[in-house]
Amino acid sequence: MTATVRIALNRPLRRLFDYQLPDSLSLQPGHRVRIPFGRQSAIGIVAATDTPPPANLTLKAVAEALEPWPALPAETLSLLTWAAAYYQHPLGECLFMALPPALRRGQPATAKQEQHWIPQGNVEDIPKRAHRQRALLEWLQQQGTPTPTGAITQAGFSRAQLSQLEERGQVRAVDAAPASTSECATLPPLSTAQQTALDKLTGPDHGFSVSLLYGITGSGKTELYLHYLEQYLATDQQALVLVPEINLTPQTVARFRRYFGERIAVWHSALNDSQRLETWLRIRHGEPVILIGTRSAVLLPFTGLNTIIVDEEHDGSYKQGEGFRYSARDLAVYRGHLNHCPVILGSATPSLESYHNARNEKYRLVKLEQRAGSSRPPTVRLLDVRSRPLEGGLSRPALNAIQQCLASGQQALIFVNRRGFAPVMMCFDCGHLMECPRCDTRLTYHRRDRAMRCHHCDYQTAAQEHCPKCQSEAFKPIGQGTERTESVLAEQFPDTPVVRVDRDSTQRKGSIQSILERVNTGAPCILVGTQMLAKGHDFPNVTLVVVVNADGGLFSVDFRAPEQLIQTLLQVSGRAGRGTVPGKVLIQTCHSDHPLLTALCDGSYLPMADQLLQERESGQLPPFRAMAILRAEAPTMTASLSFLDQARTLTAATPIQVWGPLPAVIARRADRHRAQLVLVSDQRKRLGQTLSRLIPALEELRQPTGLRWQIDVDPQETG
Repeated sequence: MTATVRIALNRPLRRLFDYQLPDSLSLQPGHRVRIPFGRQSAIGIVAATDTPPPANLTLKAVAEALEPWPALPAETLSLLTWAAAYYQHPLGECLFMALPPALRRGQPATAKQEQHWIPQGNVEDIPKRAHRQRALLEWLQQQGTPTPTGAITQAGFSRAQLSQLEERGQVRAVDAAPASTSECATLPPLSTAQQTALDKLTGPDHGFSVSLLYGITGSGKTELYLHYLEQYLATDQQALVLVPEINLTPQTVARFRRYFGERIAVWHSALNDSQRLETWLRIRHGEPVILIGTRSAVLLPFTGLNTIIVDEEHDGSYKQGEGFRYSARDLAVYRGHLNHCPVILGSATPSLESYHNARNEKYRLVKLEQRAGSSRPPTVRLLDVRSRPLEGGLSRPALNAIQQCLASGQQALIFVNRRGFAPVMMCFDCGHLMECPRCDTRLTYHRRDRAMRCHHCDYQTAAQEHCPKCQSEAFKPIGQGTERTESVLAEQFPDTPVVRVDRDSTQRKGSIQSILERVNTGAPCILVGTQMLAKGHDFPNVTLVVVVNADGGLFSVDFRAPEQLIQTLLQVSGRAGRGTVPGKVLIQTCHSDHPLLTALCDGSYLPMADQLLQERESGQLPPFRAMAILRAEAPTMTASLSFLDQARTLTAATPIQVWGPLPAVIARRADRHRAQLVLVSDQRKRLGQTLSRLIPALEELRQPTGLRWQIDVDPQETG
């Protein structure tokens, strides 16, 4: 009988394709193959072999295997097959997520030889106006060994700057770096509290376990990770360290590389295709790397994975927001189960899901409640701004505190969770508000670019000085954004650098690194930024944190908003006082008597988490029940709601609870009308079974033109 294989394609199709296996080929599940598909050829991944051929059909044959070895080893294939079923996503798209872009396009699995560079000139010979070229040459001189192009670009320099130095004869390219003989630095000793916590973490020899490391901000969780890897990771084993943001990667990499040298590899979306392919090949071929990566790193084809660490495990960035909507944190736990290896989830503000598992003893709870070194947790004070005049969102007591901080030679951090100059432009004569013509939301004023922008659909128009409705000059910005706060602080403190850190100011490659280097000099300055500043950064000379407005998440329709608010406020508060000088946090609010905010002043997260879990249990919300959201969007709201009504009808005979359908909080986005249906169940397995029956039935429905829908299992956003 003719051998048959089943192939998965990188297409949004919930089916596999049968192909005949030529006698000349020997394939395993996970092999990357080229196949005829219609009138073209396509790249596929073998999902199953020895499958029974369909009756009365003549199958096309697999054209070729692109490697003699499977691109996805058995464990990675098991992980992604499970994830496709759990998150109700087409298997083919899930499997291809584990490949770098070059391999998805069918390119060969061979890395291009990367050039390495050595300095051979003098910094003084470079014109003083060529600041970045001088900085690059100095940086290369500090490396001590030939440096690959990828490491240079990761450090924030450009290929153009490198080429200019080559033209000047200041650097020379060599084909490869000689084997490094430099020794790695010795890890500093742990404190008593850190050592106690390390002793409670299970080593890899004991197999699969999950430890929730609750370490307050500044307690030295990263040092703990480093010591754990040094103590337990053998020289021939692989480890995965997940971080939530690209912007955290360079400083984390530098820290790990100091102690583990070239064993450190990196994975994130800012790498180019050749860099990703090179890293992927190192992992697939079993090199004993310690991979530091963002969300998608959890999907890569490890063959010797022995330890998994998820830093800032509570962070919402670990949940993919579109397409294959997986949670990297949850897949890390399942991957640890498949690999029989330990998983460490670290956070100063653990997610309620992870903390709930720790309370139920599914996870081991390890506490680290002392700051490292001589630093102490900051004092937190609520500043009621009702009836107070504000300048750029800042009250006079906050401005006075900033003045005192700078006068003492320290740095201040101002947290504003809105970018742009102002979130609203309003006419004080006729009341007209500038709204997005494509979304149910208002346009944000960006004064520096003289633009009005929608942060939901990227619509943009020029800012106007007169009201477009009545032509009045009383057309003014309302509310605070990072640009406005930056402007006010620059006026108030003209002799002090004001550094803005948000998505707008860090778009250029290497900009976040140069900002961090500037702050880490310790010179007095004022940092103004969004949540980008709240995540994991270590600024030893920041002694004051001011939160401009803490009230945003107190009255949201999203049941997760209070948890996310507390996590953000505690994380940003933790940036203060990490050096030798005690820190102070001022939180401006119009609701200083709110129990969540008053509890913040105690600075202890777990009692607040206990209270939030009690409220979730009373409302029968996750983590006490499993949840999925069916989202639909169409050219009209009627079409979206009609589709979801049909979906609700299909669930009528199932033992799950259904809420809705209802319009989304932002019901119109980019001229698409959005609605959702929420499905909840006491049993996760029962919800999964219902979705497995519902989705094929939905695909068979006759759908109106332009309607799109998707399922989101374990949603992080419910609005």
